[in-house]
Amino acid sequence: QVELIESGGGLVQAGGSLRLSCAASGRPFNDYSVGWFRQAPGKEREFVASINWNGHSTYYVDSVKGRFTIFRDGVKSTVYLQMNTLKPEDTAVYYCNYVRGDKSRTDVWGQGTQVTVSS
Repeated sequence: QVELIESGGGLVQAGGSLRLSCAASGRPFNDYSVGWFRQAPGKEREFVASINWNGHSTYYVDSVKGRFTIFRDGVKSTVYLQMNTLKPEDTAVYYCNYVRGDKSRTDVWGQGTQVTVSS
């Protein structure tokens, strides 16, 4: 199994932007669908966005449509989540994982990356 490593989180003011990265260590993951999930304090982990193996299909949860964009770089074997017009309710730890639909294909999760949006 290829380890996925999240990075790019930080503290940002409402209305600002961040770009998260999900990088595969070892073998590239260009043949797999990959998604982003997030978990806020006191809440269940929720699906955010996904992209299929060739980058031609994407899906977003309603709360981030029009603000977030998921894309991938096959050369770098990296999946990104560009987050614009951030809101305080976007505050969470963000994780990436292999996906089937809007569900993870594995129960193995990385450390995630913290995103904090202040008012």
